[in-house]
Amino acid sequence: MTSKWPKWKMHSKPMDNNVSLRGIGVRVTIWRTILFSCLVLFSIQSAQAAKEYTEQDVQSMTDTVELRIAELRALSAQIEQAPSFDQVALLYRRDERNFELLSLLDRLTRAITTLPDDSELRVDLGKRMRTDLESVPAALFIRIDELNDRILEQRQDAQSKSGSARVASESFAHSLESMRLKYFETAVNVVQSREAMGLPVAELRGKLLSIMTAYGEALIGRIEFTGAATVVIAKRMKLDPRNADLDGGMITMQLEHDIQTTRLQLFVDLLSQLGEDSTRYRSILLQHNTGVSVGLFDKEVVVDILRDSWRKSRAAIVDNLPDFLLKFLVFVAVLVVFRTLSRLVRRAMIAALDRSAVKLSTLLKEILVSGSAGTVMFLGFLMALSQVGISLAPMLAGLGVAGFIVGFALQDTLGNFAAGAMILIYRPYDVDDFVEVTGASGLVKKMTLVSTTINTFDNQTLVIPNSKIWGDVIKNVTAQKVRRVDLEFGVGYGDDVEHVEQVLAEIVGTHDKILRSPESMIKLHTLGESSVNFIVRPWVRTEDYWSVYWDLMREVKVRFDREGISIPFPQRDVHHYQQDEVKV
Repeated sequence: MTSKWPKWKMHSKPMDNNVSLRGIGVRVTIWRTILFSCLVLFSIQSAQAAKEYTEQDVQSMTDTVELRIAELRALSAQIEQAPSFDQVALLYRRDERNFELLSLLDRLTRAITTLPDDSELRVDLGKRMRTDLESVPAALFIRIDELNDRILEQRQDAQSKSGSARVASESFAHSLESMRLKYFETAVNVVQSREAMGLPVAELRGKLLSIMTAYGEALIGRIEFTGAATVVIAKRMKLDPRNADLDGGMITMQLEHDIQTTRLQLFVDLLSQLGEDSTRYRSILLQHNTGVSVGLFDKEVVVDILRDSWRKSRAAIVDNLPDFLLKFLVFVAVLVVFRTLSRLVRRAMIAALDRSAVKLSTLLKEILVSGSAGTVMFLGFLMALSQVGISLAPMLAGLGVAGFIVGFALQDTLGNFAAGAMILIYRPYDVDDFVEVTGASGLVKKMTLVSTTINTFDNQTLVIPNSKIWGDVIKNVTAQKVRRVDLEFGVGYGDDVEHVEQVLAEIVGTHDKILRSPESMIKLHTLGESSVNFIVRPWVRTEDYWSVYWDLMREVKVRFDREGISIPFPQRDVHHYQQDEVKV
């Protein structure tokens, strides 16, 4: 090695803020590509660190370093002599060449340490490296300070522009921000190289950590700022979802948030390479970054997140507890008022329906009463929510979607509901009616839009879905006010027909629950195989049906016995013939 490493000192003229980016002709890659390149570079360097080099490899790398130094000196000379509108591009290119040279120096340093201890090349290069590396840290910090000035200058330039020119200027500023991370990476490599060469690094490490800590705090501030701004914009978008400016602002804030969290991830990796504690930064990543990796988790990070969450929660409780209690009291008070109003509406509806001349079914009355009371309570609930600052529009939209999903899942129940509505409209039966439906019979005790409850005469309770009832024959036994009792009695062929008719007429005429109109019918009906059959058909009130039925059956048996009228029953004559045995 015949030359020293260059003293990296900027001799270029200050840049003109009005330099045209189009005139410079710089094609700046987007920030994601740059950051991804940094990650790839980290991986490559990690792989190269474990490689062992020969003296020939080290000599080749030394020659390459000298060539890169000569090229960098030539580029620095071009910057000093270049027009102002070309300096931006040349400075950017010089930074890239610096990174290449420093990366090559780092590899060379590591390669020297892999040579045997008695190697002359190792001893010679080791002495020269120790001397030459002394100037590298100072040059790095100078470059970092210059880059900070360029970033500030570029952002100020972006503020003065608009449209596509502003977008281009901001993109260039982002690329410079990514370059600052590459300088930090280079500085970390220098620290590790000096440690490998046995040089003191305490002062260098302290200064580097001071600069990186300030940068890390700035990153955290930007992340928290963009996160908070995103929340505010999201709330405003709920109130004005069609606002294009809000939509564009949300996209901008989310993009900026992603940029800063990605940079913080790279920053955490650099701290880990230095062996420094990065717990606080990793906890911020876990709280704000969607791309969570396993490496972010450890005991300290989880404890820090829990501690920070508890601190924020406690502060939020202290700050918001009075307002929360007031809103809660208002919420409860509104519900209590509307609950009382709901009860009053229920009582008023019941009284109005009882006094109404229109005959309504019990089911319809219950629906009107419960529906009116429930509507008042629902309105009260919505009003209570609005009083505590909850937006009703998203909730109502969510209820619509939820209703569609629930309706699809409960198709059978909705079928019962539809059948209940048809029963409500056409009123084939009502509460306390005696019905026969779907093979079951009994008194209707309860009706809803979903099912009908029937009590059988042996005191069993049947709950039948309305869809089963409406899709089958409905027999309402007690739908009419009067019913006809159909009876049939058989007498012997030897009995007097007129006498039988007279006895039956006396029995029917003397019963006090048999109606005189419509007129009862007593007729000789059929001539059976062993009896002459009479039909008796009196009319009674519906509620007297069974008492009249049972009374007539008993009275007919008693009077027929008293009058000597026979009630024939099936008989069979068996004739026995005896035949003498035939002898053979």
